Amino acid sequence: MSQALKIKGLQKIYANGFRALKGIDLEVREGDFFALLGPNGAGKSTTIGVICSLVNKTAGTVLVKGVDIDEDFPGAKRHLGVVPQEFNFNVFETVEDILIHQAGYYGIPMKTALERIDSCLLKLGLSEQRNTRARMLSGGMKRRLMIARALIHEPSVLILDEPTAGVDIEMRRSMYEFLREINEAGTTIILTTHYLEEAESLCRNIAIINNGEIVTNTSMKNLLRELHRETFILDTREPLPERIQVPGFEVSRVDDFCLEAQIEQGQDLAELMSRLHGSGVSIISMRNRENRLEQIFVSLLEQAS
Repeated sequence: MSQALKIKGLQKIYANGFRALKGIDLEVREGDFFALLGPNGAGKSTTIGVICSLVNKTAGTVLVKGVDIDEDFPGAKRHLGVVPQEFNFNVFETVEDILIHQAGYYGIPMKTALERIDSCLLKLGLSEQRNTRARMLSGGMKRRLMIARALIHEPSVLILDEPTAGVDIEMRRSMYEFLREINEAGTTIILTTHYLEEAESLCRNIAIINNGEIVTNTSMKNLLRELHRETFILDTREPLPERIQVPGFEVSRVDDFCLEAQIEQGQDLAELMSRLHGSGVSIISMRNRENRLEQIFVSLLEQAS
């Protein structure tokens, strides 16, 4: 499968000597839903800035759909749609005007632009706001408008930098559905987010960057397999005794109807359930106490520091 994005030896050294990027390598396959994660100051935004030509790199190469940004940036840019963290449209323009102007930058005929605007606004739930000035939109609607603007020229690669910041839960879920839909239709998506559950839910592959270096680059499934310990919350049907022990497992009583269990790598969760049932404890529901990816994320950063 060909590469939607290929980065080799990318460096960014600022005039004061600060090394924001220390020679990172990164590849994203066509059609992937890819997560780029890292703490504040890790180098995520710098990397995106270089890809979009907003930041001048010190060294290295960046290819978008095989097009080198140094040799033909306009050609590379046509493949890119970018949703930055900050709102950067004219808030006194209407939603439609913002999208028409964006289409004009790419030479899209008015008839085609209006057809695409109809489709984008419908899919993103903004049809009723078509003639509304952007400043009157809620934060979540402004975020959707940013996505619509990035997609108006039908790019093959969409970069989303913290796309759900400030978006409520309901709107976030509908945004997830839309992103899954366009990804399944063939759009490559690269996502940066602080909501680690987003990456676990949406993305198939992941890279974690810290201090300007890639500390891991693998599939989501492989990363989650590295988790050595998980904490489960178990809700019971009947009240629990004051003290409870399960041989071979670490369990503790949270309250009258709730247990906390530590499952080490190699331990069988089904065996724990069987032993609890054998001791007269009936489990009615179970959930992870913590986000699994967050546990791995913290562990990797500790190892790299």
